[in-house]
Amino acid sequence: MVAYRRDEIISVSDLARNLSSTLASLLNYSKEKLAISKNNKLEAVIIPIEEYERMKEAYEYVENMEIAKIIEERKDSKTISFEELLERRGITEDEL
Repeated sequence: MVAYRRDEIISVSDLARNLSSTLASLLNYSKEKLAISKNNKLEAVIIPIEEYERMKEAYEYVENMEIAKIIEERKDSKTISFEELLERRGITEDEL
């Protein structure tokens, strides 16, 4: 769970009233992130676009690494043709 400092939490109503200055605090890096609260419950986080893009690229990299691992694990496994699969399942191509 991520921890938020008191100055990193802002209510929805305060955000609406002070959107420009709030965004400026992110853009000039005086704040790393802002947690938006509604009815005293944290609902969303605003981060600078550069941070979002960095996180998205990191997520996609990890996802690609997981796919590569699965491919490598299956590389030497026995495969069957589509026709053989249908036959094993007792399905004809016409039934598809």
